[in-house]
Amino acid sequence: MKILNPVSLKLLQVILVFELHLLALNGTWRATGAAVRCPEKERQALLHFKDGLVDNNGRLSSWGSEEENRDCCQWDGVHCSNRTGHVEILDLHGEFDDSGEQQFVLQGNISASLLELQYLKYLNLSYNDFGDNHVPEFFGSLRNLRFLDLRSCYFGGQIPSQLGNLSNLRYLDLGKIGLVGEIPYQLGYLSQLLYLDLGENTLEGTIPYQLGNLSKLHKLDLGFNAALKLTKEEDQGGGQWLSSLTSLTQLDLSMVINLNHSHNWLQMIGKLPNLRQVSLTSCSLSDDSIIPLTPSKWKFSDSLAMFDLSDNRFTSSIIFQWLSNVSSNLVELDLSKNHLKGLIPNELGKMTSLEYLDLSENTLHGGIPKSFRDICTLQSLTLTYNLLNEELPTIIENLSGCARQSLQNLDLSWNQITGTLPDLSIFTSLKTLMLTKNRLNESIPEDIRFSSQLVTLSIHSNSLKGVITESHFANASNLKTLDLSENSLALKFGKNWIPSFQLDQIFLRSCKLGPDFPNWLHTQSNFSILDISDAGISDIVPHWFWGLLTPNLLWLNVSYNNLWGTIPNSPVRFFGSPDISLASNQFEGLIPSFLRGASVIDLSTNKFSESATFLCDNSSADVLASLDISSNQLSGKLPDCWDGFTSLIYLDLSNNNLSGKIPPSIGSLLALQALIMRSNKLTGELPSSLKTCTSLKMLDVGENRLSGPIPSWLGDELQQLQMLSLRNNRFSGSLPLHLCYLTSLQLLDLSLNNLSGQIFKCLKNFTSMIQESSTNLMSPSMSSNGSTPFYQYDIIALLMWKGAPQMFKHSKLLKSIDLSSNQIKGVIPEEIVDLVELISLNLSRNSLSGRVPFGIGRLMSLEFLDLSRNNLSGSIPSSLALIDRLTMLDLSHNQLSGKIPTGTQLQSFNGSSYEENLDLCGKPLYKSCYEEKTPQEPVEVQEDEDSFISKGFYLSISLGFIIGFWGIFGSIYFNRSWRHAYFKFLGNVADWIYVKAALNVAKSRR
Repeated sequence: MKILNPVSLKLLQVILVFELHLLALNGTWRATGAAVRCPEKERQALLHFKDGLVDNNGRLSSWGSEEENRDCCQWDGVHCSNRTGHVEILDLHGEFDDSGEQQFVLQGNISASLLELQYLKYLNLSYNDFGDNHVPEFFGSLRNLRFLDLRSCYFGGQIPSQLGNLSNLRYLDLGKIGLVGEIPYQLGYLSQLLYLDLGENTLEGTIPYQLGNLSKLHKLDLGFNAALKLTKEEDQGGGQWLSSLTSLTQLDLSMVINLNHSHNWLQMIGKLPNLRQVSLTSCSLSDDSIIPLTPSKWKFSDSLAMFDLSDNRFTSSIIFQWLSNVSSNLVELDLSKNHLKGLIPNELGKMTSLEYLDLSENTLHGGIPKSFRDICTLQSLTLTYNLLNEELPTIIENLSGCARQSLQNLDLSWNQITGTLPDLSIFTSLKTLMLTKNRLNESIPEDIRFSSQLVTLSIHSNSLKGVITESHFANASNLKTLDLSENSLALKFGKNWIPSFQLDQIFLRSCKLGPDFPNWLHTQSNFSILDISDAGISDIVPHWFWGLLTPNLLWLNVSYNNLWGTIPNSPVRFFGSPDISLASNQFEGLIPSFLRGASVIDLSTNKFSESATFLCDNSSADVLASLDISSNQLSGKLPDCWDGFTSLIYLDLSNNNLSGKIPPSIGSLLALQALIMRSNKLTGELPSSLKTCTSLKMLDVGENRLSGPIPSWLGDELQQLQMLSLRNNRFSGSLPLHLCYLTSLQLLDLSLNNLSGQIFKCLKNFTSMIQESSTNLMSPSMSSNGSTPFYQYDIIALLMWKGAPQMFKHSKLLKSIDLSSNQIKGVIPEEIVDLVELISLNLSRNSLSGRVPFGIGRLMSLEFLDLSRNNLSGSIPSSLALIDRLTMLDLSHNQLSGKIPTGTQLQSFNGSSYEENLDLCGKPLYKSCYEEKTPQEPVEVQEDEDSFISKGFYLSISLGFIIGFWGIFGSIYFNRSWRHAYFKFLGNVADWIYVKAALNVAKSRR
């Protein structure tokens, strides 16, 4: 987040003064209790305006028709002239609470009745929600309007050209409301305009040159309109219209297209005499943009204080040399998200007015130059995501000049800095120190003290060693965020220690806190985030701990310890829907119902034995998105009260002792994407109510006692399924052809059932197994990253190999088919070789016959292949040797023959992969092949439908020969008179041929 500098504050003060000036102008706005009432026509107009709005927060509760409310000048947000009573101010801007959430939000439509307010000078509807309605065109008819603020109102549509009629307008803010289309040139007619903000929309086309008429403009914000660009004329001519804006103090052209190709634009910006803040973020600027600009052509006025060049393409130190000519009074400089490399140059140390410097997300290495000691004004230095590799004590030494009095924020996270923490007490103003994800690897000295002003300390994910004691925090009374996670630190505090600080965020993951539960936490009553997971605590959780959980809790993670005890049911009602993980401990008893107020709950791998109270308590708001109560001691029937979990996305009940049928109310989980009930004792059929869970991507009910046929609605209704596991149940019947409708399927496990029939040939429908996909299916896991908690889903697949189940956890989704241990017959369809992204294929322990498909070598991604214990025959295809990723192969217990194809991959497997194939020979088997040539695989003849010679052609010849032969010779064989006549005829023919040949020979001799 960008820190607001004094220049920004000054601009806000100007705007506020302007608003106050409007309120006090000529003393015309009436005070409470004035005698003049607003005109009836204007009162009715406001009531019609109210009728079109949705006011869920009672913002307009004072607007009414009752006698005591008839004076609209007394209504909230309405101000009138003291002399005339006419409405001149309508201020209904949205409010925000402490967490930044919008409050008092109005919705609905803007009534044209506001046209009756012809004396209106000030209209502020910002931060409300008017849906997809367009900015009303009739606003352009409110001719007396001086102030119009519609920021973040979600209007959409185009900017009405009628706004150009507001000749008295001073302030126009249309930022962040979803505008589309081009900027109307009529806005250039607003000659009195001081403030114009059109930023953060989706405007397109060219910037109209008529904006150059706005000579009084102080702020122009066109930034973050990704399709907005310069006109061709301005690209060539140098942006002459911009040079007319001589009053401009703030300019934002972020994301403007073509700016990189116009050196004249940069030159014009430099000539604006009063410019204080310039933002050129994401303008594709590079070294080539500034090389033609000599110092004589590039010089800002001394008023320039803030320059934002972030997210561009600068690479070399030339940018720093160029900036040294910009302004001697530069206060804020942002060069983050560029491609800067090399060392940080000494030139930056010469910018002695700098207060805020951001060089994050580059590839700078080395350390901080000594010249930084002379920047006495430096308050914030951000260098995250670089390659800095100097020792931390040296970096701190180079900052410890006069900056030790001014430096407030130092962020060096995500670098390669080594060493250990030095004494930071000399930085008397330091509030934030971020050293996350570096290579700090030494012990923390016992005698260092943290600064008394320190608010945030993060050294997350280093290799620091040693002991942290209470003396380190002796002066840190202002500390609010403490992150020591992922180090080798031991925290040893006295049992009676009372810290001087009250922490809001506590990250101590993987630190050594135990074996006793840390008693000092008793004093921390205001935390919103607490992570003491994997901290070596082996103790009963004291009851006072659960009393620390406040409505403001955002994240609680005490997983991977050895905590035990029962959790009392707390009356707390959470405001922020926290993420809670108590996983991998020994908590027991019932699951308390107060946890229903969380958004993410992970209670896996504990000893909870009762869940009905928790599941059937609907007193809390329905905010639960992820629930994991796997690997507990839950037993009995699953409660049938799932209709209260309409927000649930992920549900894991696996590895318990649940029995009975899956309750029908499970079908009310319409948002559910992952349902895991593996390893229970569930019986009956899959409930048909599940067909309503059309968002399901992962369904795992394996390792149960479910029975009946696999329902066809799985393929008909749940077409988003990516993983389907029904393994080790009692399903029967044929493989359902409807599964071919699951085009997104990436894992199919139907193993260890009583399924029969043949493997369907529609395997080409599994397009996700044919095309490379980045889709990930994941299971919830809490993680401390030093900032905001998050959880993600990671698939854990249970696959059967050589008769034993194995768990496979992959960051990329495992693409697998497992039909093993069924009663499937027939051949392996050739279509299976089209699944080129398949990683695992298990067809073992069936009754498959025929040959292994010749094209199996096309499955180049295959890592696991098990075709064992079938009736497969013929030779092993030589293409199998081409699969170089193959790590597990089992072709044993078949009727395969011939030589095992030669290839490094196939010979690397143990002989057991080929055993019990009596006619198979060659390495790695001990049986040698005596044939001189390896039996060739039969050549598959491809039949051309249009060819004359085809299988039908040969069949016709054969049939004709048989009919002709037996039609003639059969009758001769069975009829004696015909037989004698036939042989007599043959004798006469032979005699004729002999006589004819003899005559020809005699004739030739003559």
